[in-house]
Amino acid sequence: MKKSLLFLCLSLVLGGATPSLVSAAENTANTAPEISGQTLHNLTWTPLVPPVTQEVTLGTSSPEINQGDIRGAVAAFALPADRGSLEITLSSIATAKSVYAPNVLILDEQMRPAAFYPSEYFTYQKPGIASGDRLEGVLKLTPALGQKQIYLLVYTTTRDLSATTTLLNPAKAFAAGVGNAVPDIPDPVARHTATGTLSLKVSAEQSTGNVTIGQFFPPSAPASAAAPVVVGNSRPTAAPTAPVKPDEPMLTDSESYYNTAIKKAVAAGDVDKALKLLDEAERLGSKTARKTFIDSVKH
Repeated sequence: MKKSLLFLCLSLVLGGATPSLVSAAENTANTAPEISGQTLHNLTWTPLVPPVTQEVTLGTSSPEINQGDIRGAVAAFALPADRGSLEITLSSIATAKSVYAPNVLILDEQMRPAAFYPSEYFTYQKPGIASGDRLEGVLKLTPALGQKQIYLLVYTTTRDLSATTTLLNPAKAFAAGVGNAVPDIPDPVARHTATGTLSLKVSAEQSTGNVTIGQFFPPSAPASAAAPVVVGNSRPTAAPTAPVKPDEPMLTDSESYYNTAIKKAVAAGDVDKALKLLDEAERLGSKTARKTFIDSVKH
């Protein structure tokens, strides 16, 4: 995953095309879906203003997308981009026989793909005191400055519909809960369906610090989904583009400081920090920070 992340960041810094795929699983072959702009604009995007918990039933009367690999009912949400970082807990509620396997595509204000979470990201969670069987994942998004809203599309695929999820037998859960021997009985298997029930819990955090504008980072693997994904670009292009030249060149001491900090960040595997340092250094007039970053990633 580290090598994939370094490669993605390097391609962005070198001025490559903005990727339509941002994968949440290291070994998945999934790609972000190709959805026509007309289809996206024709959807009704339900606004979610944090803090909020929203339950959505995906049924036969729900909006559908049947393009490419996407099949069945979808859920579309508009999220504010001016409230700091967003933390979204998405749960797909399972019954004993079926469950909707969610995939999530995050779009920036211009409805361009910015982050992609395949169904593997949403892992099975055993029932608890106040929750049942479910597929669940936590998304942490940081909208880039200058946007008013971003978009979250939930869908499932033909590949998902051919799969199943094994649930925990309620008798086993009860036995474990009361300290009895767990019986040797089969667990129910829920088939994946094109309809289901979703629950979204959205919260916002204002104290996010500096945001790197125009950079797109993949989400962490499901076990450690802590790093935010920066969504969107406040500049007119999809970037990253060459920085605006300051009035005066950077001082030698400052140049050395940023180059050293970038090297240390890359060496520590903190590419997010390295990119932020690169962006900040170039805005202040650095002429060597970009080369330092590229050389550090290559080595």
